[in-house]
Amino acid sequence: MMNKKNNDAHTYKILTHKWYLYLTEFFAGMSVMAAELGASRLLAPYFSSSQIVWTIIIGTIMIAMALGNLYGGRSADQTPNPDKLYGRMLIAAVWIAAIPFLGKLVILLVSGLLIVTVSTNFLIWAAFLSCMIVFVYPLFLLGTVTPSLVKFAVGSLDDSGRTVGKLGAANTIGSIIGTFVPTFLTIPAVGTAATFVIFSGILLLLGVIYFLSERRGTVKVVVSVVLFAAASAAAFLLGFAFWDKTLALEDESVYNYLQVREDDKQVILSTNVLFGVQSVYVKDDALTGMYYDYALAAPMMLEAPEAPHNMLILGMGTGTYATQCRRYFDSMEIAGVEIDEKITGLAREYFALDPAVPVTTYDGRAFLGGTDTKYDVIMVDAYQDITIPFQMSTQEFFRMVRSHLTENGVMVVNMNMTSNRADGINAYLQDTIASVFENVYTVDVPNCTNRELFASQNPQIVEMLRQNIAAECNPELMEMMQRVSSEIQPCEAGNRLLTDDQAPVELLGMQTIDDMIRSELAYYKEKFLTEGISGIING
Repeated sequence: MMNKKNNDAHTYKILTHKWYLYLTEFFAGMSVMAAELGASRLLAPYFSSSQIVWTIIIGTIMIAMALGNLYGGRSADQTPNPDKLYGRMLIAAVWIAAIPFLGKLVILLVSGLLIVTVSTNFLIWAAFLSCMIVFVYPLFLLGTVTPSLVKFAVGSLDDSGRTVGKLGAANTIGSIIGTFVPTFLTIPAVGTAATFVIFSGILLLLGVIYFLSERRGTVKVVVSVVLFAAASAAAFLLGFAFWDKTLALEDESVYNYLQVREDDKQVILSTNVLFGVQSVYVKDDALTGMYYDYALAAPMMLEAPEAPHNMLILGMGTGTYATQCRRYFDSMEIAGVEIDEKITGLAREYFALDPAVPVTTYDGRAFLGGTDTKYDVIMVDAYQDITIPFQMSTQEFFRMVRSHLTENGVMVVNMNMTSNRADGINAYLQDTIASVFENVYTVDVPNCTNRELFASQNPQIVEMLRQNIAAECNPELMEMMQRVSSEIQPCEAGNRLLTDDQAPVELLGMQTIDDMIRSELAYYKEKFLTEGISGIING
């Protein structure tokens, strides 16, 4: 009987150190939030960082945590052994460390399978299934921590409320830190993969310290450490577009995944692996017929475009439009606003943006709210990966833009994701803008999904464009503007309005992207049937 008591005392020795239980709760809460933020950065380059994807991530993780709470509570009642809790933490640590490597393979596999099996809501299904496969199990294991620790920490009913309160506070404080540190420190400084490794390493350390202090579980510890080391090393082997060996740069910022391709003719920026190109710079300085060339019509709608005017670009990106405007309107004073400072750095390094063009690192709407300057041209080209910031798509925003235009000033909006939907995102944007500006015109850019919209209080902007074309001396610019002039169409106001209170731009955008994907599915299905998954990867 004495031996049994001694063994029990040895088994539960860690329970005499409540500070370690609170520490476990603190770091478990921190790791859950870090994993959630890491999930958003892992999925964003493939499926966007929209509210829809965030909803999938949060919902999936909450499901996992709820199931973990239920299992952890039942397990703690039936077999109150801390060995099991810290053993689960070792498993969670190894799994989370493996996510940067295996998670990308899972995303690619799920996407490949869905391409040949689903017809609608591809991005939603792909994001949901990928999140379920990659994140549910380790977050389920971490969900067992709190109920288990309550069982071990509560000594009597007299102090149960105080003890549970301390555990809850430790978890909450850890969650707060786990929210800020990845966003502002580890992800921008060392990347998503390292972030997963760092926080999973903390979980591993908690488990290792427990088993070493109890002087048992040596095999568990050794196996976990070896697997963790292997997973951590593998975490840095694959980039997000790991199948593409031709990239000039693959990086991350606070806001975006960043990918630069470069060849002898052009430089391309993408902030999404699977869909969309954000910027293209053509090295020979020629007009290409891309959207930023069509947008050159905005200065041509001013009186005497060769005279000094000022322009503001909201969503400067890599500055391709600014570069084109400086080439053809050298008297134009240009300033830009770009929320992602790293993109501005890429603009200077890879995309030949003139250092003399000032770029303010700020949100475009917030910038307008803080200045009284009026501009002759305001270009709105604000996208975050493949989504539109809702706050820059509403009536209230476009009224703000109008108030910052000179009397005959022109706003030009680059609208991506053109589709045949009568109720698509661009239809809403056009109706919203037409409810604010008296004169609105659009022109579709051929061979892509872009549409350029021009808006002004001046009813003569199209006539002014045609007059300035006739006086234009540059034959290349004149030909491009003639193309715009022949294709431009007036836009009538409708009743599909976006407001600060109701602007479902992400849902509308996702519907349009889904239409675009569906139209391409036949091609990829054929590729899969004839060439397998490699055919899809290689395009």
